[in-house]
Amino acid sequence: MKFSFTEVLYALSYALDCVEHELIGVTTNHSKRVAYICVKMGRKWKLITNQLLDLAACALLHDNALTEFIQAEYTEQGEANATNLSIHCVLGEKNIEKIKFFGNVKGAILYHHENADGTGPLKKTWKEIPLYARIIHLADQLDANFDLSDVSEKKYNEIKSFLHQNTNTMFDKECTQAFFNCFDFEEITGMENNKIDGTLRENIPKIQYEYANEEVINFAQLFATIVDYKSEFTHTHCIGIAQKAYEMGKFYGYDEETRTKLYLAGALHDIGKLAVDNDLLEKNGKLTAKEYKDIQTHAYQTYYMLRGIEGFEEITSWASLHHEKLNGTGYPFGKTAQQLGKNERLMACLDIYQALVEKRPYKDGMEHNKAIEILREMAAENQIDKKIVEDINFVFANG
Repeated sequence: MKFSFTEVLYALSYALDCVEHELIGVTTNHSKRVAYICVKMGRKWKLITNQLLDLAACALLHDNALTEFIQAEYTEQGEANATNLSIHCVLGEKNIEKIKFFGNVKGAILYHHENADGTGPLKKTWKEIPLYARIIHLADQLDANFDLSDVSEKKYNEIKSFLHQNTNTMFDKECTQAFFNCFDFEEITGMENNKIDGTLRENIPKIQYEYANEEVINFAQLFATIVDYKSEFTHTHCIGIAQKAYEMGKFYGYDEETRTKLYLAGALHDIGKLAVDNDLLEKNGKLTAKEYKDIQTHAYQTYYMLRGIEGFEEITSWASLHHEKLNGTGYPFGKTAQQLGKNERLMACLDIYQALVEKRPYKDGMEHNKAIEILREMAAENQIDKKIVEDINFVFANG
């Protein structure tokens, strides 16, 4: 399957930013600004194109483990907990182990909270920390502390003062100097929210590569993990649908690439839920009409995040239309049977089936036969595809 890994990460970085905003209050496009700073600084070390792409990818993914530690990452006061920071870094590093990079990125995420003087969560000094981690650390701290989407001359002077005061403690001298060499006042204003997409793309080439199906599945599993850990209520939902979609692809005789695309669509179908507050996703009790509408926006958010990725056209449709109904009563677009292909219909059926059979904190998983009864009732009302319901029954009847 051919696509630009970095382009995919650009699109999905919005989802990660939504999580960081909810948990720790960072502003929109945080990870993109971190990536841009990193790439600019990386050029000072004369990194070649593939190295810059790896650095940008690690920067965009630097907080990929946040959803796994919504409770442990921060104290009740919202302040960073050093011990938990180390857990977050360890898990983030582990999450990317199976992702295909061009070169060695070992330690880039593991050590991105380490201070130059060894006072970070893992007690490593700057000489023990890989260059990528040192750069990401500086970029992350600057945007988290100063919100680089809006920089006045006064704020720029505060940033310079902050860096000077923390050189040799938080940041090593080489990184501080590289930042000053790259960012004068005019340059740093290029990270405003309405500019950052263009600014980042101008500095990182858009190159598509052919990825093996196994590599795509590894990538899909990473984002399924991120989405599923958003809420304890649905911590196996996306990966469950991804696996079942792949199995259904086998049943239908699809080729390996199409089965892989179905797996990826299943893994990403609820990526839009990262933009929905956990208070709604985990509300104990009946939702109000407005709250239900707010939760429904997740399907459009999935479409919004995926729609611009070249090579993802089918995946975007399969993933984002999983709440559409054949009779036109679904969302986000109210499509009808004539507008929904077989794989859109498949994802809709699998989403309902998986939600019924999986165990959640407030319910046990439903038995297969009972779940199929409910799907058949929905098919009789022309909500979902009757033939696909029977196919799901045949494939998964024995667990």
